[in-house]
Amino acid sequence: MTAPTFDRIGVREVGFGARVKIVEPCNLYGCEIGDDCFIGPFTEIQRTVRIGARTRVQSHTFICELVSIGEDCFIGHGAMFINDTFAAGGPARGQKHLWRPTVIGDRVSIGSNATILPVRICDDVIIGAGAVVTKHITASGVYVGNPARKLSGSKK
Repeated sequence: MTAPTFDRIGVREVGFGARVKIVEPCNLYGCEIGDDCFIGPFTEIQRTVRIGARTRVQSHTFICELVSIGEDCFIGHGAMFINDTFAAGGPARGQKHLWRPTVIGDRVSIGSNATILPVRICDDVIIGAGAVVTKHITASGVYVGNPARKLSGSKK
């Protein structure tokens, strides 16, 4: 038997704005975190991710490569971002050219355990807990369910 290879959890090659608070343990690498952000424990934020100023990322959240999150956002506990759409019929398996980006606007709140596929979400949107966002969101409002749909009567 051979010994396994270990990649240690940690914070490396991160561009930080002013007054950022991180609660460890976290795995942050190759990303940018804006001013006055909060990053909760047991969070992974991967290479090329950009997080805007005053955004809070709660615990147990996974933010994969190619995600951009705007300013004044809230990302709830256990939110998952996905960049691989299985376009080739299965996982991309290192074929990063098959991955797709996700762009989150400003003042977006994403509820706990929501799953965000590669989409664009406009400003001033609320995503309910457990929602699965599979399509672009182009109108402000409250979105819930699987797949996420705008609540009727939503004033935003």
